[in-house]
Amino acid sequence: MVKQPKRAVTGAHYGLKDWLAQRVTAVLMTLYLIGLAGALYIAAPQDYAAWKDLFSHQVMRIATLVFFICVFWHAWVGMRNILMDYVHPVAIRLTVQILVITALLFYLVWTADILWS
Repeated sequence: MVKQPKRAVTGAHYGLKDWLAQRVTAVLMTLYLIGLAGALYIAAPQDYAAWKDLFSHQVMRIATLVFFICVFWHAWVGMRNILMDYVHPVAIRLTVQILVITALLFYLVWTADILWS
């Protein structure tokens, strides 16, 4: 019997966590969109005041914030995987990753500001 050499395991082992994060965020985004579609079907806002009234409820604001957190997390996992696969120079990859993280955090703060202003 030939003994196989041990293979060195390399990498950050993001696979299962990223796969699960993508699926969980996708399910949460789908549930939010179904709920929003139902709310719009029941009482479609016709003007700015009606839209403002729809998003004035705390539950709707929190659900919308959770939706956008899921969108940004989903986007981060996808962008990180794309950058790790296609941008090989480490300095460039890390710079772009930092720019993506900064942009997504800015968008998250902007979303919260819009929802609670």
